[in-house]
Amino acid sequence: MVRGFLGDQSNASFYAGILISSFAFSEALTGMFWGTLSDRVGRKPVLLLGCAGTMLSMLLMGFATNFWMALFGRALGGLLNGNIGVIQTMVGELVGDRPQYEPRAYAVMPFVWTIGTIIGPAISGFLCNPCQTYPALFSNGGIFARFPYLLPNLVCAALLLISIIAGLFMLEETHPDLQPWSTRAEFENSVADTPLMATVGSVAHAGADLRAESYGTFNRVDIQESETWIVNADGSSSPSSNPPSSENIMTRQIVMLVMALGIFTYHTMAYDHLLPIFLEDKQVSDILTLSTTVVDMSGGLGMTTQQVGMIMAVSGVIALFIQAVAFPLFAEWLGVWKLFLMVTILHPIAYFIVPFISLLPTNLIYPGIYAALTIRNFPYILAYPLILILIKEACPKPSVLGKINGLAASAAAACRTLAPPIAGLLYGLGSQLGFTGIAWWASGLVAVLGAFQLFYIKRDRSKKSTVRLPCTEPVENSLEDKDLIRIVVSEV
Repeated sequence: MVRGFLGDQSNASFYAGILISSFAFSEALTGMFWGTLSDRVGRKPVLLLGCAGTMLSMLLMGFATNFWMALFGRALGGLLNGNIGVIQTMVGELVGDRPQYEPRAYAVMPFVWTIGTIIGPAISGFLCNPCQTYPALFSNGGIFARFPYLLPNLVCAALLLISIIAGLFMLEETHPDLQPWSTRAEFENSVADTPLMATVGSVAHAGADLRAESYGTFNRVDIQESETWIVNADGSSSPSSNPPSSENIMTRQIVMLVMALGIFTYHTMAYDHLLPIFLEDKQVSDILTLSTTVVDMSGGLGMTTQQVGMIMAVSGVIALFIQAVAFPLFAEWLGVWKLFLMVTILHPIAYFIVPFISLLPTNLIYPGIYAALTIRNFPYILAYPLILILIKEACPKPSVLGKINGLAASAAAACRTLAPPIAGLLYGLGSQLGFTGIAWWASGLVAVLGAFQLFYIKRDRSKKSTVRLPCTEPVENSLEDKDLIRIVVSEV
């Protein structure tokens, strides 16, 4: 697309990088805003608005006649799309206090993302410039001749329109404070934190005076007062000195996990950017021997675009298998925290081994590539949902989960913006120095930094449970469902 807009082919890769990074950069600017807005107005409207913004971006890209118009459309899509953080929040709210379902639930989004990375390029490749690809179906004087990139963007916009209509009628709001409670059964089965209403007492016992300090078997009950108490192991209790604050959501644990997500996003994005370059880069024949020293490694594997496409497709299949099969099994076996430690420590290995593929004999090139991709995909696919689960666990209260996920999405988008140009610059420098492994190992050092950061992340062991105690005071006209007092107990 960029080559079609620019006459100077030598700068096409540079401008392509700008076009790709513009979406992530714009998303980084507004991700936290959309997350905060979803805390106020709900997840569903923000999600549908994000889909509409992406659809508008697709249409602008399709009707673009020059690079700058395409850049505007791409950047506008990033500004109007905060769906990554919102979807993460909705998944967390759907799971609620059922941690046994978290691994499978949080694996859905990267699973669908991987499918999109396979289908999306296929749609673009088959439908781009249809007048030349399918001259019998599209005339040279039609609209698709004037706008050669319109057809694939129209197809993607149509898919987004279908998703908006489906979401409008079928998607349910998940925000805990915006639930339309209608029956007692729905309230009993909900995991949302809803404050007790003073009218509950009056309905249960109409003859009671709620202004009194004592009611039933409970002494000094003040319905208008909400306090947080700490119960010690010996049975003594004291009011909490640090009650939850709506302003103090940036805890140390949240900051460390957002940093971990940023580090992870940076080095994985660098890997995705470097891999096709390395596969297509010209092969230097005199280095294909195991006796070559490390500092003499230069060049890539000299593959064609079709070969690279096949390798990327196989990598997608490997990733899908790990997401669907390996991730739930390992998460159940090791648990979220131990599995996160393992994949973070193993991640640097994936970057260290890639440059050595060029030293393999010709008959071992493909096995070496697929082995390297498997080693890379295992920690890559597992780490992302694990970080999301840990962020959800560290969230101080459900009403700010959207804001925190928006912050995490913004940090990840900022790192996606920086990774491609830095990695590309280092690869070019390595080519001049005769050592292209410098780009891979520099990304590996960032992964090592992520492993060292584990020492600053402490698993939040806070657990909440609900103790239901029936009232001992006889209630006139007793109902089938006795009124309950709910006491939330936090393990500190």
